[in-house]
Amino acid sequence: MVEHTKTVTIIVEGTPHEWPKGDITFAEVVTLEVPDYSAHPEITYSVKYKNGNGNKPEGILPPGGSVKVKKDMVFNVSETGQS
Repeated sequence: MVEHTKTVTIIVEGTPHEWPKGDITFAEVVTLEVPDYSAHPEITYSVKYKNGNGNKPEGILPPGGSVKVKKDMVFNVSETGQS
């Protein structure tokens, strides 16, 4: 059997996750850390990343944004309370 979707390992809050190569959205990162994220729209989060691709090796992933994943990319998700 041939594997069609290549995956990379990303780390979200210290936990490794397999993710398909390509982009990951803000909501997808938060949901990996907080599975019931979508059920609590009143809670806001901030997402920072490091070990990213070339010209943006680290930064902040804004709500509604996405970033290209890379092997061993690290994401930190923190609750920010009300915006």
